[in-house]
Amino acid sequence: MALNDQLHQNASKGVVMLHATPIVFIVDDDVSVRSALESLIESAGWVAETFASAQEFLRRPRVAAPSCLVLDVSLPDINGLELQRRVATDRSDLPIIFISGYGDVPMTVRAMKAGAVEFLMKPFKDDVLLDAIRGAIERSLTVLREESEAQVLRSRSASLTPREREVMALVVSGLLNKQVGGELGISEITVKAHRGQVMRKMKAESLPALVTMAWRLGVRITSRA
Repeated sequence: MALNDQLHQNASKGVVMLHATPIVFIVDDDVSVRSALESLIESAGWVAETFASAQEFLRRPRVAAPSCLVLDVSLPDINGLELQRRVATDRSDLPIIFISGYGDVPMTVRAMKAGAVEFLMKPFKDDVLLDAIRGAIERSLTVLREESEAQVLRSRSASLTPREREVMALVVSGLLNKQVGGELGISEITVKAHRGQVMRKMKAESLPALVTMAWRLGVRITSRA
């Protein structure tokens, strides 16, 4: 199976490949620019994919690997700023580096406020772009790592029984075992058994760790202090 097919398949399954070779997408309508950037990026050890238009890029399925987008502002169909807006809605793990042959302060400010990591004016030095790409890939890795950890937590949470979820919600809210038992109408011994199962299934080494997991899962935590 080709690497891109594997990355697409993993993305559709929600599998994140943190250790895959980073992919740098290039969207520019100038074929000479695309060719030069492709060679530069591949010489740095990354995978480069080029596109002549925004629509062509949008047809590319999301990948489950570290990546970033080198994007020209002026494109023949959808301009770069509009493409940035569309990407932000469902590809938060794809940082954008803008490149432009012309630009003004309002355009730059708009791009940066919308989350661009850099706005480079052509011609730019190779090392400046490569540094920006390294930073963007690190940002992408951070987002993907958080998504992967959240996916693991959701999987563990799904293994809990309805009663174990009730016990977890009350325990992380600060109730003692006896109080949890009173809330649920079960014995303290039964609460201890459920609590032990929750800690084991969630792989929580301590109560504070379980509280953090519950918070990340969106469990409603009510202080009982």
